[in-house]
Amino acid sequence: MQGFSQVIAGYLQPELALLVVSMVPFIELRGGVLLGAALGMPWPEALAICIIGNVIPVPFIILFGRWVLNFLEQTKLMGNLIRRYKKKVLDKADLIHKYGPWGLMLFVGIPLPGTGVWSGSVLALLMDLRLRSAIPAILLGVLMAGLIMTVGSHGFLSIFQMV
Repeated sequence: MQGFSQVIAGYLQPELALLVVSMVPFIELRGGVLLGAALGMPWPEALAICIIGNVIPVPFIILFGRWVLNFLEQTKLMGNLIRRYKKKVLDKADLIHKYGPWGLMLFVGIPLPGTGVWSGSVLALLMDLRLRSAIPAILLGVLMAGLIMTVGSHGFLSIFQMV
């Protein structure tokens, strides 16, 4: 059986594969960096592509996310799922309440399950955070997550050997 990276690489150019994977909810930059390592791409190139791919959805989520969530919440098929998702995301709001934008940066930047750009952007819109503080915090979090994942997937010493 072929691995995921081989399947993706067979259908898309590696750069496009990283860009697309980094935009997908729940996989995001974390999966893109790992995919870049699996494809043998140089880490600076892979990291840059993953960061770009990960931040592309942010303005759309923040601008249209509330409308989409409210619409889906009114449907029979998705209503309960959306209500549980909103509750789960808001349950993580303590970090933001305590530390403000720095908390949002940590929420997005620490690569744990259920955190990342999508959840951080939804959290920012559900908490009515101002865009001028939410977007920079999310972008700094993406950089933080990217560096953590790159060091984790390529190894600390190999990062410095390629620079």
